[in-house]
Amino acid sequence: MKKLSARRRHPLAAVVVLLLALAATGGLYAAFAPAGKAQADETSQSLTIKEGKKLYAVGCASCHGTGGQGSSDGPSLVGVGAAAVDFQVGTGRMPASSSQMAQIPSKKVVYTQTQIDQLAAYIASLGAGPNVPTSEQYGPEGADIAKGGELFRTNCAQCHNFTGKGGALTKGKYAPTLEGVDPKHIYEAMQTGPQNMPSFPDTTLTEKNKKDIIAYLHAVDSSETTNPGGLELGGIGPVSEGLFAWIFGLGALIAVAVWVAARTAKAKKS
Repeated sequence: MKKLSARRRHPLAAVVVLLLALAATGGLYAAFAPAGKAQADETSQSLTIKEGKKLYAVGCASCHGTGGQGSSDGPSLVGVGAAAVDFQVGTGRMPASSSQMAQIPSKKVVYTQTQIDQLAAYIASLGAGPNVPTSEQYGPEGADIAKGGELFRTNCAQCHNFTGKGGALTKGKYAPTLEGVDPKHIYEAMQTGPQNMPSFPDTTLTEKNKKDIIAYLHAVDSSETTNPGGLELGGIGPVSEGLFAWIFGLGALIAVAVWVAARTAKAKKS
């Protein structure tokens, strides 16, 4: 017993115990840590980026450069983020039919959503930028429609019209209609500022602000919404209203003037 007690008090005993404890902890971590899942996720993301790079080389590199650095025919894509790709390609604006147009219009989408995700992953790998929003960010749950209308009229109505019907800009450019646009794409447009539109990062319009604006646009776009002012004349602002006033208002005044003159002339003859 004395010999055992002496061995236990040996100076190296504590070191041996510590090493045994570390070895046991490492073994348990290796057995239960989700290393396989993390490695699988990393491999899946790498494959997504690899496939996106292939799609980019075929459909985008001729204008934006082999490494996304841009060229005379297309801007740099470094740092634009996945959200910009999802918006531009997901609305059919890219690939563009011509780089000489005043503005690239939306058209039929040529890529599947899986391919769009792959392109977005590759572009995101070139430089940090806005991510594709989740449904919780642009969904209607918890949104304030009245606040969204106020924000839209303050920040967006100058170009898109107060009901989102769109409007003309300078030199052949225009603000497109927002009717029927996917809420995700509206959110991404506010994030990234495509073409002539300024960007509205979270420091300018918070995530909640964007959600409110999208909810407002959905409300005015809904067929259940009635116009309390009566006939909306297309809802595109003073141009149609002025034309209506000119044709019908001035026309009515001319008709009344002619009628009065005819009655006066008739009265004089009699």
